[in-house]
Parts: sequence; structure tokens; C-alpha cells
Amino acid sequence: MNTNETWRKELKNKRLTYGLSQNKLALASGITRSYISDIETGKVMPTLKLKETLNSALERFNPDNPLEMLFDYVRIRFPTDKVDHVIEHILRINIDYMLHEDFAFYGYQEHFRFGDIVVMISYDITKGTLLELKGKGCRQFESFLLAQHRSWFDFFKICLEENAVFKRLDLAINDKVGILDIPELTRKCKQEECISVFRSFKNYRSGELVHRDEKVDMGNTLYIGSLKSEVYFCIYEKDYEQYAKNAIPIEEAAIKNRFEIRLKNDRAIHAVQDLLAFNDAEKTAFDIINRYLRFVDKDETKRRTDWETNERWKWFIGKDRGALRLTTEPEPYSFERTLNWLRHQVAPTLKVAKLLDTLNKTDIVDELIREARLNERHEKIVEQQSYSTEDVIL
Repeated sequence: MNTNETWRKELKNKRLTYGLSQNKLALASGITRSYISDIETGKVMPTLKLKETLNSALERFNPDNPLEMLFDYVRIRFPTDKVDHVIEHILRINIDYMLHEDFAFYGYQEHFRFGDIVVMISYDITKGTLLELKGKGCRQFESFLLAQHRSWFDFFKICLEENAVFKRLDLAINDKVGILDIPELTRKCKQEECISVFRSFKNYRSGELVHRDEKVDMGNTLYIGSLKSEVYFCIYEKDYEQYAKNAIPIEEAAIKNRFEIRLKNDRAIHAVQDLLAFNDAEKTAFDIINRYLRFVDKDETKRRTDWETNERWKWFIGKDRGALRLTTEPEPYSFERTLNWLRHQVAPTLKVAKLLDTLNKTDIVDELIREARLNERHEKIVEQQSYSTEDVIL
């Protein structure tokens, strides 16, 4: 068996072992599903560069890598009121495909939206134009970046060239196997086994209200540092969050815990500059973590500053584990979130109405749907769902 044939078989075997579809691998690699199929069946043989791209993309989904990093929140202010320049030159999205609405947040008055990619504009030109990508927005923007053959680093570089101001940047570290024990970390905080420059920590359990802008129903959540400061950490049980939001059984959750580094204003700008200077997300992330906190094991025979770093924490921050790379999870804009809401909040009531229709020999539910009128916003959403990523990007 020649080298190319061996590589081709290993690629397919790994893809199947990792439980990865051809479509998802194709999206992560920036090529078509049919081309992946042709590679696996031996109809074509990719170039050396594409082989490297496929290998790299495949390893992002390696279930044996217990930690992964990704951007989970990005908010950037551009010093211009020319929203079309931001959308078409910087984001490289055709503005004609975006939904425009006459409301916004953070003191802005209008916004353009494609799924969870939101660009806000203000009547006050000194406020400029604001881009906000929450978790879903980051995943959707990654699908555009892939199709544009760009990375986050390419995008951030253009933002700095445009004199943009980074208002917030969240870097998330996903723990797939439960390396982080949040109740244990909370206990260590209470027992002064967390050596940190932060003066505060707060622990919340499932169902407690954390903050009006924060998540609830997340299992155990530990905040280290003040939510008002320019840097703080949020560590929470991601599997409980997915159970509460999407009814995914806890034992089936792909991610057990999440460690989020939340940076604002100057801290966010410094992190981006560091990312671009070293092109090493692991270095940037753990330099921040190690600067601000260390979990230790109490030893009454020594001064607190000399207590040994906890072994589990040592592994998390890098001892005897493989290198941690920045990953992407490109996710094209879909109607799935709305369907989930319909499934959990509306479907039971709709089922009752249908049963009553049957009992009363009426046709009220179907009549309501027939008579419903779609406004411009609804029509734009339907229109957006009909486009492919390639249609939308510039």
C-alpha cells in the first residue's frame, strides 16, 4: 500500500472513530462534502497543503484531547458611522442579506443582523459602529471566516488596522472529561487555597440568579474576580447548562465544564495584541490565568505563598499534557434555536389546541396558521435561511 493510500484510509478511519460526518469535516476544512467523498474513495488525491489542512481540522474533533479553546464572545467598536464599510469590508458580508431593525443596545439606535451576528449603529457619530458576537454569533461568524479562507487572527489584524477598540473578548477553555472540579475549586476558595490577586469570589448553584445579564440554571458556577472589573473568570458546569437549555442528558454532554476568561476594554486590547504578536492562543490564555490565580494544597508547616500547586490544577495549566490549540466550531445560521423554543414552549399548547379541534370538529389551529401575516422581518429571516454561506460572503 503506497503512502497516499495509507493516508487516505487513516483519514477516513479517524473521521469515523471521532464520530465526524463528511459534511462537518468539509465545513471545518473549507471545502465541499463531495470533495471529501472523492478523497475517501480515492477519486482524487489532495495536495500536501490540503492534507495538512484536513489533518489539522480533523484533530480539532479528537475526543482524546480533553481540553479545547475557542472565542466565545467578541464586542468591537469601530470609529466610523459607515456601517456598510464595517459589514462589507471588515466582516466581508453582503449587507443586502442582513436584516435591519430600528432598535439596538448599549445606547445604539439601530442594528443589522444575520442570525446572531449583530452590527449596531448610532445617531451619535462619536459612538461609531459596534459589532457584537455572542457564543452563537462567534460560531456563525467562524463559518464565514472558513468560507473566506480567513482566521480569527486575520480578522483581528484588520480590526486593529481600522483603529477598532475591543470592548470585550471572552476566551473559553472547554473541559470535556471533568478535569476541573468546580465544587472542589469553590471549597479551595473558601479555605484560602486559591492564591489570587482578586479579592472576591462568588459561587452559585443551579437556579440562582447571578446577575441580570448572566446565565442561570448552570449547575455550579464559580466567579473569581469582580464582574465589574476588566478581567475576571467564570467557571461553570457546561453539561448542566446544556441540560437546562436544550434538554441534553448530562451524561451525553460533549463538554463537562467551561473556564471562561472574560476581558474588557484595555485588557481585551492587550490580549488581542498578544495573540497577534505570538500567534499562540494557549500562551495568551494561560499567561492571563497564571498571572491572576493559582490553586494550592494547604500545608500548615509552610507560609501560604509556599504551598504546593494542586496536582489537578498543574495538569490543567499545562503539566504533562499536550499542547492546547485554538479551535473553531463553525455553525451556519439555522432556525434550530427557534425550533427548540417552539418544541419546549409552544408545542404542548399547540397539541392541546389540536386535540380540542378534533373533539370539537373545528379547524382553528390550521386557520390561525393560514391567516398569519408575515411582516418584513419574517420574510427576511426566511430569505436568509435560503442562502448558502458562499452566497452571503464577499
